[in-house]
Amino acid sequence: MKKKLISLAIAGALATPLAVSAQGTNVTLFGTAQAEYNTVDIDGISSQSNVGDDAGRSRWGMHVTEQLGSGLRAMAHIEYGLNMGSGNIGIARERWVGLGNDAWGEVKFGRVASPFKDFAGGMTIDPFAYTTLQAGGSGGTMVASSNGMGAGANGFVNSAARYDSPVVEGFAFSALLMPGDSQRLDSVLGGAPAGAVDPVSGATNSGGEDGEWDFQIAAKHSSQFGAHGVDVFGGYSRDNISTNERALTGGDDEEIWRGGASWTYEAFRLSGQYENINNASLNGAASCTTAGMLGSTGTAGGGTAQCNTAMNVGGDGEVWFAGAEYKIGNTRLIAQGGKSHARKVSGLTPSGRDAWSYTAGIIHELSKRSSLFGGFQRVDVQDNAATADRDRNTYTVGMRHNF
Repeated sequence: MKKKLISLAIAGALATPLAVSAQGTNVTLFGTAQAEYNTVDIDGISSQSNVGDDAGRSRWGMHVTEQLGSGLRAMAHIEYGLNMGSGNIGIARERWVGLGNDAWGEVKFGRVASPFKDFAGGMTIDPFAYTTLQAGGSGGTMVASSNGMGAGANGFVNSAARYDSPVVEGFAFSALLMPGDSQRLDSVLGGAPAGAVDPVSGATNSGGEDGEWDFQIAAKHSSQFGAHGVDVFGGYSRDNISTNERALTGGDDEEIWRGGASWTYEAFRLSGQYENINNASLNGAASCTTAGMLGSTGTAGGGTAQCNTAMNVGGDGEVWFAGAEYKIGNTRLIAQGGKSHARKVSGLTPSGRDAWSYTAGIIHELSKRSSLFGGFQRVDVQDNAATADRDRNTYTVGMRHNF
């Protein structure tokens, strides 16, 4: 009997994240291990297969909380990402310190996720987030900005402060503020393309200013009407470009408006999201994170990386997403898709572009922590430039374990 009790105790301990407490401080070790076999086939390019985690779901980290009294708590969070199919030792994800209170919410300082990613829409409504079937980046239905202020995988915001409110009668909001020059890059050319030469100083660009005091706000409301659950959300993102970038590109401050909702009824779930982009900046909606592009960059026409959410620099556009889920036992059947439209910039070479995305797949829960997934994604690209359209087919099957 004693041996059985000991075995049950050990099994229970291994089933939860490792937590250590001492004098009011709690340290939790957590992580995710994921690997998928995927094939990416782009028109005009040899198909490529891979076993790994290019979308960046695999990670490990540590979360620390200390109770300070009167409901106040101090927090610290350190997290690294890795690719299970390669030998890398980890890349930076979230890293921050903060204060929290159940009455007024939480505030974090450091490298944080944007509200567009994990608070209002974004990856909260994409069941294939962090797989090669994700809606961000190459999927072409959610903004995956490289400045981190989008829904893309591994798109974290450096040098930022974020506030999350408590939920009051179903309402909650979040706000993020990022001071200018957070990456401390060379500001001579103010974010012009790498390798560009300043016509005045003759200096070659090696980076670019991030702009001044970028910010993002988002709000959501959740309600329940009998068996029906409704979530409504919206947000606004502003990426202020620097004086130098404005002079060199003729662009303006980037603005993104987002709105969406999800509805659940028993085993069904429907969700949708729309984003309107104005004045896409070099470091923002005109680019993607590496994990969002999902592939090798290579030379023109020689790689598999695509960023179908990217707008033309200084241009406008729209991105929308729609998804449906139905759960049968431990299995979710999923269909989702949408469209991105990058408008042509008047007087400049970049043409307009449309990309339609269609995804179908399943997620099967083996347990509360382990799951299998797989599916297919088709992206149809209509590029009005002289170059060939790069339509793509993606197939994947994988496994994920959270610990």
